[in-house]
Amino acid sequence: MASPAAGVVVIVGSGLIGRSWAMLFASGGFRVKLYDIEQQQVTNALENIRKEMTFLEQSGSLKGSLGAQDQLSLISGCLNIQEAVEGALHIQECVPENLELKKKIFAQLDQIIDDQVVLSSSTSCLLPSQLFAGLAHVQQCLVAHPVNPPYYVPLVELVPHPETAPATVDRTHALMRKIGQSPVRVLKEMDGFVLNRLQYAVISEAWRLVEEGIVSPSDLDLVMSDGLGMRYAFIGPLETMHLNAEGHVSEGSRGSGAFSCQTAVEGRMSAETRQAEKADAVPVRAPCEATGLPYRESRSVESPAPNPTTRDQWGAGQSSWRPGAWPQPRG
Repeated sequence: MASPAAGVVVIVGSGLIGRSWAMLFASGGFRVKLYDIEQQQVTNALENIRKEMTFLEQSGSLKGSLGAQDQLSLISGCLNIQEAVEGALHIQECVPENLELKKKIFAQLDQIIDDQVVLSSSTSCLLPSQLFAGLAHVQQCLVAHPVNPPYYVPLVELVPHPETAPATVDRTHALMRKIGQSPVRVLKEMDGFVLNRLQYAVISEAWRLVEEGIVSPSDLDLVMSDGLGMRYAFIGPLETMHLNAEGHVSEGSRGSGAFSCQTAVEGRMSAETRQAEKADAVPVRAPCEATGLPYRESRSVESPAPNPTTRDQWGAGQSSWRPGAWPQPRG
């Protein structure tokens, strides 16, 4: 067996995301302590990881240079948080998406860590300024938001607290690269971070197109899976625009009506469209039911910005956004 990487990574919470993180860090050769408050929860998590790694190895999909048994030997369970953090270089919190619970855990960790370990949250929507407010080690704190399921989707959004030290982001970026993930630096915190803002902008327009009878739900999904999705699996929207046919934007801007290629590129509608939406904020019940997501009434685009903790709308004031129902975040 190859020598394990220096230091220990601690996973706080042994649910789906915690187990995925444990597998990822073990694939990079790190010793992993999986902490939870219930023995049965830890036992179940370790058994789930064993089965998953065995299957991945048999199917030729196991990550890392070590075999499944070697990786499994690097992962241990722990019920004592004080013991868990001993020798840790990185702590990845993965408890349910509850602000008060996460703050309680980080306050506890803040009292027992040294000045070297990085405190990181897997939250999908809570802002670092909410999570880490008042911590003595705030410079060592940031969000490292994975995409579910993390073992198969490599993107990780690194979102710093306003007081996070640049070295903390650099260290976490390097760590994520070492275990095969694709970290991106979110330069300042914003509701929804980046991935979810892009995701819900697409969902918003998808609901609109179905609602207005432009396309059926099944064909709308086909547009993404067999069209845009195949392109975006390789290059992003900005690179797509850069590589597009010369003159595409200027030609598109000559279109008539409220919406044109130019307004799509600029990310805004015409004044006429904004006024029309303000007067007629149509509910999106049918498209919501078609997707199986919970339903919530739409609001005018001129509605005031919501409390970030409610996540009703991240695009207040942007006419291309229509608030809809929000699936429960998976931290």
